Amino acid sequence: MQNDEETKTEPGRDPDTPVLETPCVEPEIVNSDSNNARIAQLEMENATLKDQYLRKAAEFENFRKRMTREKQDAIDFANQSLLLDIVQVIDDFERAIKSAETSQDFQSFLEGVNMIKNRLSSELENKWGLKHFNSDGELFDPNRHEALMVEKSIDVTEATIVEDLVKGYTLKGRVIRAAKVKVAMPESGAEN
Repeated sequence: MQNDEETKTEPGRDPDTPVLETPCVEPEIVNSDSNNARIAQLEMENATLKDQYLRKAAEFENFRKRMTREKQDAIDFANQSLLLDIVQVIDDFERAIKSAETSQDFQSFLEGVNMIKNRLSSELENKWGLKHFNSDGELFDPNRHEALMVEKSIDVTEATIVEDLVKGYTLKGRVIRAAKVKVAMPESGAEN
């Protein structure tokens, strides 16, 4: 077997097995001044990168603290607009009470309180999406109603609400307080 490369046999080896000859490479004489310069350059780069890293880490920590503070502020003051609307209603109640103390006119006081209630209800509905719902005559729905009282009736074929005891409320379409109701249940003969 003969390769294109030059082969050589060693004593004690099979002459048919080729041995590749490796060229002898002289070690390069290393200049210590250039190495020292390179080390100094790398140390400077390392120091610069370390400084940049520390600055970025500090910036990130400051950013994280600022975001935490802003999030807490958003939670703390989220209801500020709502509360300002309610404060105006409290002012109206105080004026009504003062007026009732001086005039002693119960009918005017009652009308004033009704006006304040209507104003508050419309403000909460129009501006904040809070609506009350009436349940009288509706079929009982456990997602919207809480039965406080139950009575048997031959006039109904399904569980039907006969009285709203406490109004229920929705916020932008989601029930946030179930209505507390009195329910008429069909008697066993009414189902047939």
